[in-house]
Formats: sequence, C-alpha cells, structure tokens
Amino acid sequence: MIRNVYQRLIIILVIAALAIWIDLNDQLIIYNPFNDTRLVDRAVKPRLGLDLQGGLQVLLEADLPESTSVDSNAMEIARTIMENRTNALGVSENVLQIAGDRRIVGEFPGLDNTDEVLNTIQQTGLLEFIDTGSTPLQEGTTVVTDFGASDTAAQPAPVTETPPPTETSPTPDGSATDIPSTEVPPTEVPPTEVPPETQAPVVYHTVMTGGELSNVNVTQSSVTGEILVAFDLTSDGAKTFADYTAANVGRYLTIVLDKKVISSPRIQSAIPDGSGTISGNFTQESANALAVQLRYGSLPVPLKVVETRIIGPTLGEDSLSRSLLAGVIGFTIVILFMGIYYRLPGVTADLSILLYAAIVFAVFKMIGVTLTLPGIAGFMLSTGSALDANILVFERLKEELRLGKSLKQSFDQAWTRAWPSIRDSNIAALITSGILYWFGSTFGATIVKGFSLTLAMGVVISLFSALYITRTLLALAL
Repeated sequence: MIRNVYQRLIIILVIAALAIWIDLNDQLIIYNPFNDTRLVDRAVKPRLGLDLQGGLQVLLEADLPESTSVDSNAMEIARTIMENRTNALGVSENVLQIAGDRRIVGEFPGLDNTDEVLNTIQQTGLLEFIDTGSTPLQEGTTVVTDFGASDTAAQPAPVTETPPPTETSPTPDGSATDIPSTEVPPTEVPPTEVPPETQAPVVYHTVMTGGELSNVNVTQSSVTGEILVAFDLTSDGAKTFADYTAANVGRYLTIVLDKKVISSPRIQSAIPDGSGTISGNFTQESANALAVQLRYGSLPVPLKVVETRIIGPTLGEDSLSRSLLAGVIGFTIVILFMGIYYRLPGVTADLSILLYAAIVFAVFKMIGVTLTLPGIAGFMLSTGSALDANILVFERLKEELRLGKSLKQSFDQAWTRAWPSIRDSNIAALITSGILYWFGSTFGATIVKGFSLTLAMGVVISLFSALYITRTLLALAL
C-alpha cells in the first residue's frame, strides 16, 4: 500500500477543483487576498481550428530569387513578426508556421474581415537604406532596389567611375552608386530619344535593411521641434553604417519602407556610433506607428502572398452536435464496461478517466491549444492509453490474487510489475508524437501537428491519472 493516502487525496481534489473551474469558465481571474487586486486576469476560451469554424488560409513565400538561400532563423523571426501583427488586429486564434525553407502557412479561424489581415500581411514592413547618390527622392516615390528583387532581370547597375563635371544629371538606367559625390543641380532631360514607358527602371543599391535595427523610438528635435524617429543599430549594422557614411559624405541615403520613400536625408558627416534619426514630416501618431512597425514588424526577409483560401467549416452545426453526442455515448459505454467487468477497480478507473478528461481540457484552454478534428482524435487516442494503463494493472492484480497472495501484496506487485509495460508503451507513443510534430512543422501539415500535440499532452497526463489518481483512489477504497 502507498503512504500518505489522504495527503495525495487532498492534492487530487485541489487539482480536480481547479480543472473543473477552468473548464466551466472562459475568463480566469485570481484576486490578491491582501489588497483586492487581480493577480491573474486572462481569457481561457477554447480555441477552435479552421475545420471546426472556417476562416482564412494564407501561403506566404520569401520574395527572393530561387538561387538565393534563405536563413532559417530569419524565417522564424518573420513568422513571429507576422504572428504579432495579426494578434494586434484581434485575430488571437491564428496559427503561423514555417513550411519548408521559404514558405509560411497562416491560418486564421473564424475570420470575417479578411481584407484587413491580407493588407497587414502584404505590408512586409521591409525597411531599406538605399544609396541615391546626389539626387534626393520625393516622399512617397516607389523605387526598385537590388534587395529582394523577384525578377532576375532587375539587377543593380555596376558601379562606375565619377563622370566629368559637365554631366549634370543621372542617366535613366544608372543606379544610385553611379551618381557623382559632387552635387550638381540636375538639369531637365528632354523627352527626345527614348519614350518614358520604354526606359528601364533605376535599380538602387540597398546599403542596409531594417534587420539591423536594435531599438526604435520617437523623439523631437530640440532645435526645430520636428518629430523624428530615432534608431539604434546592432554591432554589425553600426559598422556597415559607419563605413558607408564615412565614404559618402554629401550624398543622399534614402530611407525606404516597403519600396516607398519615407525620407531622403543627406549625409552631413560620418556616423560611427550606430545611431540615427528618420525625418519625414511626421505627426506624433504617424511617427509612433512607424516606430512600432520598425520595432516589432520589420521583416528580415521580404514576403509575398502566394495563395489565399477562404475555408468553410468541415462540420456544420448539426454534424458537430451529432459527433459530440456520439462521443458521449462511446464514453458512457466504456465507463459502464470498466465498472461491470472490473467492479471496484473499474469504478476507480472511471473516476480517474473523468478527472483526466477535465484536466486535459483545462490544460488545452490554459495554454491555448487550437482544437481541430485531428487534435480531438489525438485526445481520444490518449484516453485509450489511459485506460490501457489501468487495464494492465488490474489484470496483473487478478493474476497476483490467483497466486494466493494477500490483497496488500497483490496491490503492490501489480503496480510494480505492470510499470515496465506502461512505461514502454507511453514512451513509444511520445516518440511517435515527436516524429509527427516534426513532420507537421517541417512541411506545414497543421493537421498532423495538431494531432501529435494533443496526443503527446494526453499521454503525459494519462500517466499521471493512472499512476497517481487511480492508485490513490484504489488504495483508499481497499
């Protein structure tokens, strides 16, 4: 027999009460008993997947040439940023995961305003510092850069020697690195030889991207009162910035967000400390919005929307209610079988399984597991594992009693000798769950990922219910 049965029983009752409380409420609030403030206040509403309530599915891909390798860490950062953006829109049940080396799959269950989410996704928040030579670009101008160009034909023009002073304007196909450092007022280019629509676009060189930003905040000029967006760079970014500004004093370093010019400042002197400011006729609101986007939303890799799908629920309301009814009927039959066949041990196993179901559902709500049809199937399969552990113990108990041992000896030997089989079967289930989860994460198979996650969590909790709850209840009953 086990010791401290009543202490274990108190622990079980506390866990059961907490789990049932979470199961019956969608808002978890815990007050401080001393000053009446809220220690915990969070929503614990069940999260349903695409197949249960419908929604939007989006496939994103790195907007880089196929020959360009994409860093896995950069893709993971991009995924996190996209998740933060959509969470800010109130889409709290979204699922974004990396599929392969270059793609991200996004799922937004129950989404009504799909246009807003798509617009947020398409705004990559890619900040670029581009070299425009001695020519400032007007705010709002759309440019072509050599970073993330999907079209392999759009390559930056080679760097050439500074032309004689008689050449006072850039050629239509020159890049920012072709423009002389000595400023000469540009003259009008007469529309003579080449029609504007046939001119090749100027491809500007990207000196640095927003991936090198370490901190962004809003400030105000003490001299002019102009609202500015100040930024600090990482160590690598600071070195690149220092080297470039030292070699290009007097030239324009244009700041571009999503290929649109937001500011075109002139380099007055070298900037060795890795800090700078962005000016652009900002209001306080627009500066704050830009700072937030750059601080939390500047993607290390440009992304493009490859495919979008509006998905309806796999099960309608009638089908879902029938499925729940079928589950209740099946669960009732299992409980009756255990009670009738194993009698007292079966009743304790039934109580253990009911507590197991309450605990699992509470854990799903607390950590925000998105419930899908495959996920529910994984949970039901783990319920079978919990029953299997109880059955192994009960059958071993009957064998020990047939050998003429006392009830106490049979009880102790049953748990000891059944444990290796229970351990090995559950370890095998966890290994299989891990392999399936890796497969789902690697190839973007959310169905497989949800199944493996709920299965693994159910297996772990089923071990607790079989080895702790059932054993305690049976010892108490004996």
